[in-house]
Amino acid sequence: MHLLTRSLLLLFAGMVFFFLAGVVAVWAPDKPVSELTPRWAQPPSQFLSVGTMKVHLRDEGPRDDPVPIVLLHGTSDSLHTWDGWSAALRGQRRVIRFDLPGFGLTGPDPQADYSIDAYVRFVLRVLDTLGVQSVVLGGNSLGGQIAWQTAYQQPHRVRQLVLVDAAGYPEPPQEVPLVFRLARSWPSNLLLEWVLPRGLVLASVRNVFGDPTTLRAEQVDRYYDMAVRAGNRRALVQRLALPDRDESPRIRSLRLPTLILWGERDRLIPVQAGRRFAHDIPGSRLVVLEGLGHVPQQEDPQRTVAEVQHFLGIAPQR
Repeated sequence: MHLLTRSLLLLFAGMVFFFLAGVVAVWAPDKPVSELTPRWAQPPSQFLSVGTMKVHLRDEGPRDDPVPIVLLHGTSDSLHTWDGWSAALRGQRRVIRFDLPGFGLTGPDPQADYSIDAYVRFVLRVLDTLGVQSVVLGGNSLGGQIAWQTAYQQPHRVRQLVLVDAAGYPEPPQEVPLVFRLARSWPSNLLLEWVLPRGLVLASVRNVFGDPTTLRAEQVDRYYDMAVRAGNRRALVQRLALPDRDESPRIRSLRLPTLILWGERDRLIPVQAGRRFAHDIPGSRLVVLEGLGHVPQQEDPQRTVAEVQHFLGIAPQR
């Protein structure tokens, strides 16, 4: 009996040891922004004071451009998603991109307000701080929803609209990245603030690529580092906890030149949503991108930015 008890205690101790070792292996406390800036905020990055926030921003290209191109990223992404587009456009146009509150190096909103209206107000405050009055406004996913809502609320400030796999219609997803599912569920959303396996980030990013084999290690590093930026995981949980409001009827009132780009393999916001945008915005143009997923600007920047250059009348540089 004594031998059996001793064996059970050893077995239990072994299980506890391996459990704790597993937790330690995926333990991922928040990182201060100062620890992340050396890698992810190299020039031309700057931190712009907007109220009490320090907004991570890149502002490139000719300053005399009367209508700069402003690009907004999606959920859990950052301004880096537009690297390829900026490289192709900044020689002829001013290109402004920044990390939205709750994401990237900008970090959480002081009031923890992640509603679409709050994001619209934030975008307008950034533009006011920069002294920019009129823009070409583009956005991917959540950024696309913020873009068209800004055009709806401030039509005199948005000359042209570029929507890339934009949110806005209550189209059910075919598949949701695992990180988003965990962030929406209790108690896993509590654990996410302390535990974040790199494999979880990898699986989630692979999910939004049409061809996951094109995903580079550096891209996974970036998504991981932006996730553990202090406050971002809690902000994601708060953002995803907000109730969905169907404001898609507003889309039908938009009256401005609009380019709609959509990854044919987008499983998060299926291409049917792109067709609805094209139907509801008079004179808009839809381009379905074969083989690409939810972040086509990142997956194939050359092919996607060529559509933008054509839309804006910009001759590609060689």
